[in-house]
Amino acid sequence: MNGAHSEQRVQTVCLLLLTTAVMAASLYWLRPVMIPFVLALLFALILSPLIDLQMRYLRAPRAVALIGTILLGFLALLFVGAVVSDSVNQLAGNVQAYKEHLDSVLQSAAQRLPLERFGIDPNRGVSSLIEVPVQTVGRMLLGTTNAILDLLSRGLLVLVFLLFLLTGEGFSGRSEETTSGQVAAQIKRYVLAQAVISAATGVLVGASLALLGVPLALLFGFLAFLLNFIPTIGSIVATLLPLPMVLISPDATLATVALVLAIPGLIQFTIGNIIAPKVMGDTLDLHPVTILLALMIWGMLWGIPGALLATPITAIVKLMLTRMELTAPLSNWMAGRFSAAAAQ
Repeated sequence: MNGAHSEQRVQTVCLLLLTTAVMAASLYWLRPVMIPFVLALLFALILSPLIDLQMRYLRAPRAVALIGTILLGFLALLFVGAVVSDSVNQLAGNVQAYKEHLDSVLQSAAQRLPLERFGIDPNRGVSSLIEVPVQTVGRMLLGTTNAILDLLSRGLLVLVFLLFLLTGEGFSGRSEETTSGQVAAQIKRYVLAQAVISAATGVLVGASLALLGVPLALLFGFLAFLLNFIPTIGSIVATLLPLPMVLISPDATLATVALVLAIPGLIQFTIGNIIAPKVMGDTLDLHPVTILLALMIWGMLWGIPGALLATPITAIVKLMLTRMELTAPLSNWMAGRFSAAAAQ
């Protein structure tokens, strides 16, 4: 009897491994479609409460509320495209100024360092270090332009998916009396709270950098909004991202560099460690190792978009697993409660 039971467990594990491998291969192969679909799904979860609010408090018909919500999403997409495009144009227009400032900084540093003792000519070494071929700059700008076009094309596909998702009945008006309704409502609250917290972080970081005169402040604020979906690691990266731009800026001072690090870091720490736990409670409830594995797996499957979507996807999966008795032990494993998982 024990032998049959053991054989059945081995078969179950093998089937799970095969299923996981097939799902991973499918997600990788379908990433051009799945990434916009998952983004549209998250946007639908964020925007669907606006439809409910308009229908409940403004007495607006569902069609009118839906059109207003879609227009809001389209305007948000246009704003993101305008911010990215303006940042690229600003960067392209100031490339020569940044190069000259970097030249002067490196020349000054080379004069102070005893490079002659190592047989290095300071002038020749610095000039070779700072030489940026025109072809390289052109390729960089061309690659950035292609990335923007790819973003806009995916954005149109996201809008198409979003329209069909919001048109259906699954994202508004669902009763919370059923188990599926409770899961959907909890997922909505998590995604909406995470989006609001990330938006507040992006606005505050972008505004503080703009007041400090940092180039591309709006772009860094938008990146802080995106990276805030990655716990801890995203906040650190978002805080350090403006530093290279400040260092090569001709108007930068030591005080500016210190403030560029201190103010966004303080904003990230305050929101991430004080405000977010009070707003979201234990909704995330994921072990750090689970988050790290999710970042690695989704990053391998979908690249940078996968890394940004890893934590929300994992949190949503955990919320769904928690509600089902059969998969509750997996939820405890993801939260790091190994004793509770073993007891179940």
